[in-house]
Amino acid sequence: MAWFTDRHIFLLAVVIYGLSVIYSVFLWRKGFRRDDWVNYLLLLVAFGLHTTAMMLRGFSINHCPINNLYEATTFVSWMMVAVYLGLGLWSRLRFLGVFASPLIFAIGVFALMPDLDKHGPRPEFSGGWLSLHVTLFALAYAAFGLSAVAGIMFLTQVHDLKLHKLRAVISRMPPIQRLDLAAGRLLLTGFAVLTAALAVSVIWSEKLGNIKPTDPKIIWSWLVWLLYLGLVVMRWRYPQGGRRFALGTIWAFVFVMLTFWGSSLLSPLHHP
Repeated sequence: MAWFTDRHIFLLAVVIYGLSVIYSVFLWRKGFRRDDWVNYLLLLVAFGLHTTAMMLRGFSINHCPINNLYEATTFVSWMMVAVYLGLGLWSRLRFLGVFASPLIFAIGVFALMPDLDKHGPRPEFSGGWLSLHVTLFALAYAAFGLSAVAGIMFLTQVHDLKLHKLRAVISRMPPIQRLDLAAGRLLLTGFAVLTAALAVSVIWSEKLGNIKPTDPKIIWSWLVWLLYLGLVVMRWRYPQGGRRFALGTIWAFVFVMLTFWGSSLLSPLHHP
């Protein structure tokens, strides 16, 4: 039916992400003693609907669906879920979904704000540079987001161990050493992909010839790169990571999420 648009399907995906949040609270209250597939399957179903919505949007505009803040936001959250579903195949990392689902749900609710889904004149790009550019950035942000989630899990386990809570002993979440390792590897992966994305952007801008390096989004992207470079250096100097590194992954991603949309709105290139 004509009235059943891609936004309706995405709304249904967000509803299921919300169900995942509710089930995650149940797992939290039970002390993470259950390692079942319910939460994973909820996110998988929502991911299927999410993918369908993005495909319908792409077919409707005959273009890669990354032309406004709604589409960019849904693409970033889609990449986060895709990365998690891959990691969640390992039972010890499946609890990442418990901590990731509230973030994905919040991003989805934000993306549904009507003012974000506006189409105006947009620059013409040739070849697959635009798709590669956005895919790499989205993958980097997804890795950073899951690194922050692993950091939250790490701090939760440390907190429970310090308070001698029984939950830390009987929990089936990964041990703090594995969570620290996961946070570090995800951050390094995200940083490598972000570096590649910026390299593609430089090549792309040279081909277009009309992109100003003072564009707010470009300046913001390099600031994010420098921020995560600092975390990479911290990880190199202190391989065990620990509480300070976990907090760094969390606050860095909070900064990215809080400033992503503002930098896009200020950018004539990304918000013409």
